[in-house]
Amino acid sequence: MRDDTAAPRFRQGSGRLCLDYLRTLRYRGTPAVTEELADSTALVAWVRQCGPAVDGPLQVPDVPDVLAARALREAAYELITAAVAAGGPALPATAVRNRLNRAAAADVPVPYLTAQGELRWRADDPVRAVLALVARDTLELAASPALLPRLHACASPDCGALFLDHSRPGTRRWCSMDICGNRAKKSALRARP
Repeated sequence: MRDDTAAPRFRQGSGRLCLDYLRTLRYRGTPAVTEELADSTALVAWVRQCGPAVDGPLQVPDVPDVLAARALREAAYELITAAVAAGGPALPATAVRNRLNRAAAADVPVPYLTAQGELRWRADDPVRAVLALVARDTLELAASPALLPRLHACASPDCGALFLDHSRPGTRRWCSMDICGNRAKKSALRARP
C-alpha cells in the first residue's frame, strides 16, 4: 500500500514520471537550488510517493545507489533538454546514453491482480525497478517529436521545473497554477499602482 503521509513530499504533476523525477533537484538553475534526493531515505520516499505502489518492503539503497540515482536524473535532464533544443531526438554524449540505456534495461515493477481484483505491483528491487521506469519514460519522451514542442520550462524565474503541456492550445506557462501561477498573479497584483 502506498504511504502518502510519509515526509518528504515531492512535487508531481509535470505530466510525465521522468519530469517529476527531474523535479527532485528543485529550483534548478536558480540560486535556491535544492537537492531533494539528499539520502537513501529521500530516494525511498520518492519511489513510494511517485512510483507505482509496489508491494513489500523497499530495500534501503546505499550511498552509491543514491549517487547513481542522482546521476540518472542528470542524464535524463541532459537528454531531454538536448532533444527540446534540437526540436527532436538528439544524440547525447555516450556516457549519458549508456547510463540511461543501462537503467532502462533493469526489471520494472510487474502488475498483478489480487484475489479481490485490485491491481498491485511487485518487484524484487522496487527502487531500481521504479528508476528503470523513469529511464524508459525519459527515452520515450526524448524520442517523441510530437511531444517535445509541448515541453516547457515554468515561466517563474524561481522555479526551473519542466512540464508537459497537455492543454489544448499548448500555451500553459506555469508548472503549477496553484503554486507558481498563483505567485505570479499575486506579484502582478501587488505591482499595480
